[in-house]
Amino acid sequence: AIKENVAGVDFVVPRNRKNNNTIVNGFKSISESVFGDYPILDAVEKKHLVDGRFINQLDIDERKKVCVIKEEIFKQLFDEDVDPIGKYIKINDINYKIVGMYKGKVGGGPTGTVHIPFTTFQQIYNQGTKIGWVMITGKPNTNISQIEADSKLLLKTLHKVHPKDERAFGSANVGVMFKKITGFLKGIQFLTWFVGIATLIAGVFAIGNILLITVKERTQEIGIRRALGATPIEIKRQIILESVFLTSLAGSLGIIFGGALLYFADIQFLKQGSSAPIVNPTVDIPVILIAVFILIFLGTLIGMIPAHIATSIKPIDALRDE
Repeated sequence: AIKENVAGVDFVVPRNRKNNNTIVNGFKSISESVFGDYPILDAVEKKHLVDGRFINQLDIDERKKVCVIKEEIFKQLFDEDVDPIGKYIKINDINYKIVGMYKGKVGGGPTGTVHIPFTTFQQIYNQGTKIGWVMITGKPNTNISQIEADSKLLLKTLHKVHPKDERAFGSANVGVMFKKITGFLKGIQFLTWFVGIATLIAGVFAIGNILLITVKERTQEIGIRRALGATPIEIKRQIILESVFLTSLAGSLGIIFGGALLYFADIQFLKQGSSAPIVNPTVDIPVILIAVFILIFLGTLIGMIPAHIATSIKPIDALRDE
């Protein structure tokens, strides 16, 4: 009914779940969750299979006792050199044939889960037509909040629930939560850009101050060069080139240091595994190129100030300076 009557819906995936199931292989046993699922789950919540396959329609039609296990479960129940595909495990004293094994995504989901056909779950756990919950996804460029509201209203109509009853059907909108997270991340990104550019500008001004001091200390040298025939343009070019060189050198060292810092941070995060707060911290090459361009551009501009001061002093006055 949701698929046919709610505009913008892409997938509707009914699911069931039972917690604290005893899963046994020989003398090894663990307690984990079991999910009753349809093959379409793999299109909505992609399973990164490392061996075998996911549940298919034939498993659903024939209520087969097959299962797809998470890699962590395999490591706890089987020896490392064993191929799990085709082997059997007992779930609550019922044998299931393993047809697939998948790798869990970093930081997501329970530590270990088992997926069996939805119809098998209904039969084994005497669920009848009961559904634990439904996952609904929207098509691109659709209002996911509207899909949520329309779906709940449709369910209330079908089950004769008052439209204003907010407790009959619970829901969690990942799209809304995702928007909040992306909004927060955009704010952090803006702050990072602002602080980064402000730091670049502050560094360039610091280099400009250093050049002003060096120009003051080299007044006699500049006066001698002017007396020997150096033109104002040549003096300016020298000062500007020194400014660009200093900013480029400082920027290059900063990029190398930042890259090394990210590299060692990535190594530490990899050691933490799924509990790592950040995965593969990197800076895009275009961002680095923009930073280099800003450095050179600002270095050229800031170098013009001491360069102008250096050429504004008359050669005779510069020679008299002590």
